[in-house]
Amino acid sequence: LASADLSGKAVVVFFGYTRCPDICPTTLAAMQETMKLLGTDAERVQVLFVTVDPERDTLEVLKEYVPWFDARFIGLHGDTARILKLAREFHVFYQKVDEDDTASAMGYSIDHTATSYAYDPAGSLRLLIPHGAQPEHVAADLRRLLAGA
Repeated sequence: LASADLSGKAVVVFFGYTRCPDICPTTLAAMQETMKLLGTDAERVQVLFVTVDPERDTLEVLKEYVPWFDARFIGLHGDTARILKLAREFHVFYQKVDEDDTASAMGYSIDHTATSYAYDPAGSLRLLIPHGAQPEHVAADLRRLLAGA
């Protein structure tokens, strides 16, 4: 993804995984609602979903899962070392947790930071969006970033 693709946009970055049972789908659904509330301003916002489960979240899986919430959302994938490096830069924690039940269809889950990071159009980190933030508040904050406030 070239940085030019993000030029002039507010960018929201979230680390998660597609098999997450609760945090990730609710965060993406909240961002989906936020984008609806933004109306035409949503065209100046880019949501990036960075997988912390590259073993299962292939590019094909991300291409199906992430746009289901909004066609403008982009899923990012990399090898384990690259994702770990990026997560450290964001101070994101994640850790694979083996399921007690070996018959579990999921095999393992991943504990991870549930915060989203919002950058203004100039590329400066401006907001930490906690899990569960109301879409109305997030939309208002993103509008302020887009206005240069």
